[in-house]
Amino acid sequence: MTLQYDVTVGDLVELRKLHPCGSKIWRVTRIGADIGIKCQGCGRHVMLPRRGYFKGVKKVLEPGASQPAAADDEPR
Repeated sequence: MTLQYDVTVGDLVELRKLHPCGSKIWRVTRIGADIGIKCQGCGRHVMLPRRGYFKGVKKVLEPGASQPAAADDEPR
């Protein structure tokens, strides 16, 4: 069974599998055809297809703030 919910930038999620650094906690950084997530253990950024993202998410630890995409903390 996969978890389906409205993904927002800033969501803090726990994935089912460990990252090689040992962390399971990731933050959503980008939403589009693919979903960008950043490891909270080592800072690695990964892009996952939507299907793979929803298949891998175990639970949402902290929902992100609903804000415009232009207000990202990353410079463009």
